[in-house]
Amino acid sequence: MKINKSIIWSLIVMVVVTALYRVIPGRPFGFEPQIALALFSGAVIKDKKLAFLLPLVSMFISDVLYQILYKAGVSSIYGFYPDQWINYLLYASVVAFGFLIKRVRVVNVLLVALAAPTYFFLVSNFLTWAGVGGYDMYPKTAAGLYSCYIAALPFYEMGLISCVLFSAVLFGGWYLINRRAQKPVVAA
Repeated sequence: MKINKSIIWSLIVMVVVTALYRVIPGRPFGFEPQIALALFSGAVIKDKKLAFLLPLVSMFISDVLYQILYKAGVSSIYGFYPDQWINYLLYASVVAFGFLIKRVRVVNVLLVALAAPTYFFLVSNFLTWAGVGGYDMYPKTAAGLYSCYIAALPFYEMGLISCVLFSAVLFGGWYLINRRAQKPVVAA
């Protein structure tokens, strides 16, 4: 992908809109576009640094907004908390799933859009069970791990649905924009 001014503006708008969507009050937890943005970035953006940067900037903007809303007493959700870097690392690692998409086709995007939130669910909840990040909510037994995963199933369900939906929006929108840009202009 050749980076030009319109592509840069499109990417900026994409990051801001995904960040704003994440802080919408009443949004179901886990239903957010950041994993889909990470997949999109890894699949479409050839500059690897930029590919990793987009979802992280989106997360950071939404975390700043959460923090402002929390400080103002409007939200009960903290923007910044100890060991938050773990979530940033997980979201950044999801970009690698986008690298797996060699050809942007519906079936390829769908498979990766199902695999990435599954990976995120398995790793993040394993880390929660293990007590990484200061969490010590579950006994360090097989039953404790099972309980941790069971408790997180609603987040996983929302993560799967949102990743497939937002991937369709991001990749589909990108396809339509590129198709329109490649269409020859016919003089009347």
